[in-house]
Amino acid sequence: MASRVVGATVRAVYRKRQMIPTKAPLILTPQAVSKIKELMKEKPDMLGLKIGVKTRGCNGLTYTLDYAKEKGKFDEVVEQDEVKVFIDSKAQLTLLGTEMDFIETKLSAEFIFNNPNIKGTCGCGESFNV
Repeated sequence: MASRVVGATVRAVYRKRQMIPTKAPLILTPQAVSKIKELMKEKPDMLGLKIGVKTRGCNGLTYTLDYAKEKGKFDEVVEQDEVKVFIDSKAQLTLLGTEMDFIETKLSAEFIFNNPNIKGTCGCGESFNV
């Protein structure tokens, strides 16, 4: 028969709940901030840009960009470098942790979303799925 050498006891320890850091909903690159500032100068009566998603394309979802006159009830607001971007409530989970960039070449000028949540895109890069 083996004798018990060490005993163990379990106790519940109640502590203040610690805040868990979360991902930023959207990160804007300096190029994106600069372009948004330029766009907002043309529309001084608008508060900022609004990003949404809608069902479209061969892969399911696509981003929408529009001017925002007001904050929607459930919109997430991202303020960075004096620029406001509103994220529609339907787009919040698909955009979590995304970097928004602006790229201009001789042939095109567009906002690019570098999204870590995307599982697949179509060949042209316009639609995606999560």
